[in-house]
Amino acid sequence: MDTAAGARLLDIAEVAEATGVAPSALRYYERLGLLASEGRNGLRRTYLPEAVDRVALILAARASGFSLAELKELLEAAPGEVRPYLHGRIEVLDRRIEAMREARARISHALNCEHPSLLDCPTFRAGLRDLLPEQSAGETA
Repeated sequence: MDTAAGARLLDIAEVAEATGVAPSALRYYERLGLLASEGRNGLRRTYLPEAVDRVALILAARASGFSLAELKELLEAAPGEVRPYLHGRIEVLDRRIEAMREARARISHALNCEHPSLLDCPTFRAGLRDLLPEQSAGETA
């Protein structure tokens, strides 16, 4: 099926195959307003070829930690509001990256630790304590 401008429409199965996203998820994205179909071909929804890129954007945003509601808000934001929001997202990702580096270091230490139990290892235990929220001066464990 083609549009008036000559672009070939993709049915929902083709978009699902091209993106690896289940048709049910595509319908869900449509209900949320993140994706728009062009109509139907029989019982199947049809999409412009650009829908594949839109789904890729949704997947990239999800991989970056955006909720679908946040993504919708971002896509509907005025252009001047997008960059400040993205700067904040970079800060969140930087904190996550640092936390993952610390987790990797703890696991690496655990693999090489010669203590019979990791809880016998002062270095490992100190790393675990670093994960706990700071306690007020009067509290002790």
